[in-house]
Amino acid sequence: MWIPSTRLISCRKFGTRNQLTRFNSASPLAQLSPAAQFPEAEEQAVYTYRKDCAGDRFIDLNASRVVESFYNLKNEPNLACSFFTELKKSGFHHNVDTYAAFIRVLCRWRLDRKLQSLFSEIVGSKECDLGFDITALFEVLREGGEGVEGQHLVRVLDMLIKEYVRIGMFNEAIDALFLMKRRGFLPHIMSCNFLMNRLIEHGKVDMVVVLYRHLKMLGLNPNDYTYGILVKAHCRKGNFEEAFDVFRVMEEVGVNPTAFACSTFIEGLCSHKGSDSGYEALRKLRAAKWPIDTFSYTAVIRGFCSEMKLEEAVEVLFDMVNEGVAPDVCIYGALIHAYCKAGNLRQAEALLNNMVSNGIKTNCVIVSSILQCKCVMGMVSEAVDQFKELRDSGIFLDEVLYNIAVDALCKLGKVEEAEELLNEMKGRHMSLDVVHYTTLIAGYCRQGKLVDAKNIFKKMKERGVEPDIITYNVLVGGFSRNGLIEEVLELLDCIETQGLKPNSATHNRIIEGLCMAGKVKEAEAFLNTLEDKCLENYSAMVDGCCKANFTREAYKQFSRLFKQRILVKKNSCFKLLNSLCMEGECDKALILLKRMLDCNVEPSQMMYSKLIGAFCRNGDMKRAQWVFDLLVERGVTPNVITYTMMINGYCRVNCLRQARGIFIDMKERGIKPDVITYTVLLDGHLKEKLKSARSLQCAKEREVEKIDDSPFWSELNDMGKQIEPDVFCYTVLIDGHCKANNFQDAIDLYDEMIARGLQPDIVTYTALLSSCLSRGDIDRAITLAGEMSFRGIKPDSRAMSVLQRGILKA
Repeated sequence: MWIPSTRLISCRKFGTRNQLTRFNSASPLAQLSPAAQFPEAEEQAVYTYRKDCAGDRFIDLNASRVVESFYNLKNEPNLACSFFTELKKSGFHHNVDTYAAFIRVLCRWRLDRKLQSLFSEIVGSKECDLGFDITALFEVLREGGEGVEGQHLVRVLDMLIKEYVRIGMFNEAIDALFLMKRRGFLPHIMSCNFLMNRLIEHGKVDMVVVLYRHLKMLGLNPNDYTYGILVKAHCRKGNFEEAFDVFRVMEEVGVNPTAFACSTFIEGLCSHKGSDSGYEALRKLRAAKWPIDTFSYTAVIRGFCSEMKLEEAVEVLFDMVNEGVAPDVCIYGALIHAYCKAGNLRQAEALLNNMVSNGIKTNCVIVSSILQCKCVMGMVSEAVDQFKELRDSGIFLDEVLYNIAVDALCKLGKVEEAEELLNEMKGRHMSLDVVHYTTLIAGYCRQGKLVDAKNIFKKMKERGVEPDIITYNVLVGGFSRNGLIEEVLELLDCIETQGLKPNSATHNRIIEGLCMAGKVKEAEAFLNTLEDKCLENYSAMVDGCCKANFTREAYKQFSRLFKQRILVKKNSCFKLLNSLCMEGECDKALILLKRMLDCNVEPSQMMYSKLIGAFCRNGDMKRAQWVFDLLVERGVTPNVITYTMMINGYCRVNCLRQARGIFIDMKERGIKPDVITYTVLLDGHLKEKLKSARSLQCAKEREVEKIDDSPFWSELNDMGKQIEPDVFCYTVLIDGHCKANNFQDAIDLYDEMIARGLQPDIVTYTALLSSCLSRGDIDRAITLAGEMSFRGIKPDSRAMSVLQRGILKA
C-alpha cells in the first residue's frame, strides 16, 4: 500500500471500494466516474459529464481525487496512461502529487519507455508552467508509496539523468547524481557511463575525469565499460600515460581489460601519434593476449587510409585475416574509399570483389565511392552503365547515388535522360533536394539550354524546394558564358529579393563567363562596379581569359595588376603560365615566374616543370638548365618527370654528356628512373651512335666518341620486375638497330617483346618493314605484314608508303 503523506489524501477510507467496472463503449475517463466506481458516493463525484455548446468537458476536477484514481488504477497501467493523457486534453493541470502518483504506476510495471517519455515532457517544460521543480517531485516520491521504494526510485532518478543528458543539460544531470547521494541512494553505474560518454562526445573531456573521481569518492564501483570511457577521455586529450594508468588500475581491482578499452586506446594513438603508433600498440597488446577485436583493426586501417598510407592499410587487412578476425563492411568501405580518392580504381574494384566473395554485401556508400571515382577519372559512361546495372539488380540506391548518375548523364550531354532519372526518384518516393535540381540545372547550362534550365528552376520552387546561392551561381555562370549580361543582372536582383547575398563565387562566375563569351571589356566593367573587390575577383579575370584562349589579354591583365602591386592567386598564375608555355611564350612565362618570386610567392613544382618543358621543346637548354638549377636552389627536389624532360631536352640537341650528367644526378638524389627515362636515354644514345657511324664513313680521319647503349639496356634489364620495358622502349631499340643495319638484333628484340606478352604497334612494324625492304628481303616483309594483319593492326599512311616504295624498288 502507498504510505500516507501530508500531501496525499489518506487511502484508508477507500479500502472498501468496489473494483473498477469496465465499460467497453466508454472512454477511460467515463469509466473512472464516481457513479461507475463508487455507486454509493455518487454525490461525491470526481468527474461529471455535462453537455454544452463546446462539447464534453470535465468539471469539479480535484487533484486529491485524481491521486486516488491513480491508486485504484495501479493494476491497470494502460488505463492509467489513457487517464493521464485524457486529463491533460480536458484542460486539467497536473501538479506534483498527480505526477508522482502516475510515476508510481509506471514504476510498478517497469514501463521504462513511458517513464522516459514522461520525464522528457517534465524536463522540457518550464518550472513556472509545471508549478513545481524536480526536487519537489522526488521529495514526494521519496516520502513513500508503493512502487517507488528502493531500486524503483533509483530507476526513476536514472531516467531523469538520461533525459538531462539526452538534451545536453549536463550540469543538471550531475546535480541529479549528487541529489541521489544526499537522499541516500547511489545511481546506477550505467547512467553514470551514459553521462560520461555523452560528455566526451560534446568535448567536455576534463569534466569526465573530475566526475569519475567524485563518483569514486561517493563509493560507486566502476565497471569495465566505465574504465573504457575513462581511457577514451584521456586519449581524446592525448594523455596516453594516464590512459595506460587506467589499465593498471583495472588490473589492481581485478577488472579484465575489454576490447572496447583496447580499441579506444588504439584509436586515440592513431589520431594523435599516427597510425604507425596505433598499429604498434595493437600488435603489442595482441601479443600480451589482450582482447583485440574488429574495431581495433578498423581504427588502424581507417587511420592509415586517412593518412593515404594505403599499402600499410592493406597490410593490416592481411594481418587481421591471418589472426582469424574477419573484416567487415566498414573496413572494406574505408579501404575502397581511400583507393578511389587516390584514383586507383583498379585496386578499389579488386577490394570490392574480394568483399563480395567473402559474403559481405556492398552498400550504397561504397558504390558511391566507385562511381564517383569513375566520373573523376573520365569514365563517365561506365559510371552510368554500372548505376543502371545496380538499379536493375535491386540493390538499395540512395539519393546521393542518384545524384552521381544525374551528374554523369549531364556530363555526357544526356540531360533529358538525367531529368527522367529525377522523375524516377519521385516515383520511388525519394526526396529530391536542392542538390539534385542544381545538378540538372548545371547540365542544361552546360549544354547552353538556358530556357530548360530556367524551367527546372521554376519547377523546383513550385515543388517547395528553395534554391540556394549555389543554384543561383550555376544559373549566373550559364547566362554569363552565353554573354547575356542583362539576364545576369536580373538574376542578381532576384538573389537579393530572396534574402540571399551574392558572394565572391557569384561574381567570379560572371567575370569568367563573360570572358569566355568573348566579352572581356564587359567583364572588366562588371569588376569595376564591385564595391568590395577581392583577390579572387581579379584572379577570375585572368582565369576567364585563359579559358577563352585570350592568353595575351590574360597576361596584360596580370601585368596591369602587378603594377598595382596586386598578384593574382597562385592557381591563376599557374593557369597563365601553362597557357603561355603552350603558346610558346616562354619569355613571358619566365617573367611571370620571377615576379612570383619577387612577391615571395613560391611557385609550385609543377610550374617549374611546365617552364622547363617549354624551354626543352624550344631547344633552349641554357634557360631550361637555369630554371632547373633555380628549382634545386629553392630546396625542391625535381621529380622523375622533370629529370626526364631535361634528359630528353639534352638528347634532342645532341648533348649526350649533359644528359648523362642529369641522369647521374637524378640517381644520386634518390629519384628512381622509370621506363620512360631509360627509353629517352636509349633513343638519344642510339641516334648519336648512328650519327657517329655515318660521320666516320664520310670522314674517317675525324675522331668521334662512341657511346654504347648496352649499359643502359643492361641496367634496365637488371631492374627485373621493378621496371619492365614497354612497347615504346622496345620499338626505340628495334628502330635503332634497324637503322644501324643490325637487323638480326632487331628481330631478336621483336621476338623478346612478344615473349613478354607485349603487343607490337604500327611504329614497330613500320621500322621492321622499312629495314626488310631496304635490304631487299621481300619474303620477310610479307611475313611481317601478315603478322601485322593477323594482330588486327592496320597500316597507316607511313607504313603504306614504305611498302609501296619497297615493292617498286624490288
